[in-house]
Amino acid sequence: MSSPQPSTLRVGRRYRANRLESGYDAIVIGSGIGGLTAAACLSKLGKKVLVLEQHYTAGGFTHSYDRNGYEWDVGVHYIGDMGSRKTMGRRLFDLVTDNQLQWAPMDPVYDRLFIGERQIDLVAGPKAFADELKKQFPDEERAIDTYLGYLSQVSAAMPGVTLAKVMPDLLASPFRFLARRKAPDFLNRPTRDVLLTLTRNEELIAALTGQWGDNGLVPNDSSFIIHALIARHYLHGGYYPVGGASEMAKTIIPVIQQSGGEVFTYADVQEILIEKSKAVGVRMADGTEIHAPAIISNAGVFNTFGPLLPESAPHKDFYQMKLGQVQRSMASVCLYIGLQDTAENLQLPKTNFWIYPGTDHKQQVEQFLADPDNHDIPLTYISFPSAKDPSFTERYPGRATIEIVAPGPFEWYQQWADKPWGKRGDDYEALKEEYAQRLLEKLYEKMPHLRGKVDYYELSTPLSTDYFCRYPSGEIYGLDHTPQRFEQDWLKPKTRIPGLYLTGQDIMTCGVVGAMIGGLLTTVAVGGARSLPLAKKVFAG
Repeated sequence: MSSPQPSTLRVGRRYRANRLESGYDAIVIGSGIGGLTAAACLSKLGKKVLVLEQHYTAGGFTHSYDRNGYEWDVGVHYIGDMGSRKTMGRRLFDLVTDNQLQWAPMDPVYDRLFIGERQIDLVAGPKAFADELKKQFPDEERAIDTYLGYLSQVSAAMPGVTLAKVMPDLLASPFRFLARRKAPDFLNRPTRDVLLTLTRNEELIAALTGQWGDNGLVPNDSSFIIHALIARHYLHGGYYPVGGASEMAKTIIPVIQQSGGEVFTYADVQEILIEKSKAVGVRMADGTEIHAPAIISNAGVFNTFGPLLPESAPHKDFYQMKLGQVQRSMASVCLYIGLQDTAENLQLPKTNFWIYPGTDHKQQVEQFLADPDNHDIPLTYISFPSAKDPSFTERYPGRATIEIVAPGPFEWYQQWADKPWGKRGDDYEALKEEYAQRLLEKLYEKMPHLRGKVDYYELSTPLSTDYFCRYPSGEIYGLDHTPQRFEQDWLKPKTRIPGLYLTGQDIMTCGVVGAMIGGLLTTVAVGGARSLPLAKKVFAG
């Protein structure tokens, strides 16, 4: 495996203190999709917003990188609800990109589950989805229909859950009726508990929860809220951004710039400035202080209320106590693979593979983490991005890419955490190589014709997530989506510290659209009544 070389794919303008302007209305710490969404929406309100990103490229987990003649997306593998401009997610993307981002549909079978020896396809369209499952489980028709009804009930309840994040400011708004929708009793129960009320068929439960890797928490522990949101999000199929995930930041940044704002990379924020008990600005690693009336953190709650917030800040003890009531989400590894042929010639599908050794997701994870050498990998996710992106062959002729994601605890790699990126030594590389070979074998089991076709591969670990995205335990989904997490009333845009706001996946849910909704809610919290027409355009159409 070749040594990693720096990527040349950059989005955003490089930070220099002399490039800063005056009169910023808001500063956003971090350029993940939630921060970019908040900045773009505030720009639509005429606000001059400065986005500061410590990485060399903007986009957070939506960024792409290229190396050795290939390009990969680090976190975006597919998005749902992009086939119609009438869905909330598509309306939000169109708003923040001025309709510049284009989408390509995946195959009708968007997710293929391998559970033990059994293959189960998830097919686009609610009826096709149900029909395929009923074909696989002919004695479970009632359970499948009830399950789809449950997904609809969660969807109907979510506007109230969402708008509660910015109440009571909206109580007199046109959204009042949305907040009053009654939530079903099962809304925030553990996912597996809810499904056990519908069926005792363990293979069906394993199939219905076969996308649990999209939130990183096994169904025994996750809230049915996140399960239902993800499952319904893909009911009409999966979509992929034309040009790759980096097109998201590329198309959003011009909208931020329309009102005088800017997105700077290599811009390392060290501390949030507090004066007279208010957040008034940020201090950069070079000592520069930048001021604005609104400071928006897209850095996650552990970073925001930890190293970024001074010890003397008001309410810091309160938030430190609250951090003890939530947990960091799972860490993972990702194997980036390059092949010297086209996706078409290699017969790569526009379908994701989810590979499980059996039906008991929780037990398989626990056994693997306790003894990884003697137990099968509990979840292997395989994505074929070059097949999904119709522009890939034009941009990279004669090339194709594959990505494989699997669990990879931070603790496995912790002893090398203080070593510089790219120079962590032979032992670290050997450990990575061993896991990489196991993941390649998973690929060859399902696609044996690819054996011998791999030109290049490299494995990223939780240390990469920490280095590039400042998630110190490699927690790709921010906070675990447990029932307890959804009971935390402090996970909302407006903090107890005047002038300080949160945005991104921690205040709503993980996922690109979940983080974007977080960005929109932050816009409402900052913009007040002026933001309501914009929010109504997204939420109500």
